[in-house]
Amino acid sequence: MIAILAHRGFWTEPAEKNSPAALERAFRDGYGIETDIRDHDGTLVVSHDPPTGGGLMSVDALLELYGRHAPRAGGRAGPLALNIKADGLQAPLLAALSRHGVEDWFVFDMAVPDGVLYLRRGAIAYTRQSEYERVPSFYERAAGVWLDAFDGEWFDNDVIRDHWRAGKRVALVSPELHGRPHGPAWDAWKAVATEAPPGFLALCTDFPDKAREFFDVH
Repeated sequence: MIAILAHRGFWTEPAEKNSPAALERAFRDGYGIETDIRDHDGTLVVSHDPPTGGGLMSVDALLELYGRHAPRAGGRAGPLALNIKADGLQAPLLAALSRHGVEDWFVFDMAVPDGVLYLRRGAIAYTRQSEYERVPSFYERAAGVWLDAFDGEWFDNDVIRDHWRAGKRVALVSPELHGRPHGPAWDAWKAVATEAPPGFLALCTDFPDKAREFFDVH
């Protein structure tokens, strides 16, 4: 079984990315999300780019929203993939996750030294692997691998299986996030998706509904 992570929420037009509406739509429809976390004026906020004004969703508001749709509340929301966009957020972010009782989450994409600090605090952290990062950092201590391909599909399904054998979860980055057609990669991954141990495979995509149908996710 493959978990679907709606990239910056389940948006219907680009302006909705990372908006409360897109994030709630994803949770309500039973998807996990990938979203971007940084700080602004001493508050953790959801924002991909450096903030230039107010009106941003706070991380507390995000986690409150998630809590209303989480499995423990009778909802269907999937995992939270938290893309760390600024250094030094360990203490407030981990405190917020604990305060809201969030269980299904991981952090990723932070700078390597910052990632080590997350691991020292016991965070669920993923390392990265791509054609530019062939040797993942802090692999032995990471819970999983964010498996990316910027310029083309450089890995095959055996790379995914090797990570599973090492006890690592895998999150696949769908090619449309980098401006390429998703079809060939999805065709290749469909077979390995049926082999995935429970909780060990996720797909980050701009097309969550299409992915649900293609990978037969119920």
